[in-house]
Amino acid sequence: MDILHSKIYGEDQPGLPLLVFHGLFGMLDNWGSFGKEMGEFFPVHLIDLRNHGKSFHSPEMSHDDLAHDILHYMEFHKLEKINLLGHSLGGKAVMQFAIKYPIKVEKLIVVDISPKAYPPHHQGIIKALETVDFEKETTRQDVEEVLHQYIPEKSVVQFLAKNLYWTDDKKLNWRFNLKTLSEKYTEFVSNAIKYGVYSGENLFISGEKSNYILPQDEFQIKQQFPNSSVVTIKNAGHWVQAENPADFNEVVKDFLSDHRV
Repeated sequence: MDILHSKIYGEDQPGLPLLVFHGLFGMLDNWGSFGKEMGEFFPVHLIDLRNHGKSFHSPEMSHDDLAHDILHYMEFHKLEKINLLGHSLGGKAVMQFAIKYPIKVEKLIVVDISPKAYPPHHQGIIKALETVDFEKETTRQDVEEVLHQYIPEKSVVQFLAKNLYWTDDKKLNWRFNLKTLSEKYTEFVSNAIKYGVYSGENLFISGEKSNYILPQDEFQIKQQFPNSSVVTIKNAGHWVQAENPADFNEVVKDFLSDHRV
């Protein structure tokens, strides 16, 4: 059985562990600062989703697949009950897990994503990534120049370039499994979370400048996650945790605290 790759902070801290899952084309390293800070209060597992980072590659990539990966991770690490946090695609994974295995989840945090189906909107990024030819592009700068032809936002190019690594034969490549992510894209983006209800305590965090969670989405959120609230982080877009980490971290700590009024 393949087990997701992770990095654990605060392993000896008391309290339930918080399992953290990144978004599409991300990796656990994107959450390093968050993990270090939160690891001073409770155990934090930063985890690479399948087909991302240093986790295993697979031709399958459904929401159910991602939920099963979380279950197998818990069994491997002998975790009975957890808190969960997922951003974007990771948010879809943790929502599906909480609905399938509610008894295993104490509290659930979903970052800038809702349970609904989204129209495909990463085609430009996928096209850019597929255009990179690692036989021709032999430096990070070469790769970034190709990406810039399709992606105007410098921050997005830099985000994607973090996935570059040197293979054993001294060539650059992507850590994520671009083939599966491209082939299965509509399966995990254009499908809603399967219907079900998670009635545990649940927080949705949205970015003020993001349109991933709209006011009209709150009806569906309440249907599947009735014990939920939505908090909007000021001065932040889709990458809420990176664009306003101070406010984001404070909201997460407050939600996970046992001393909230």
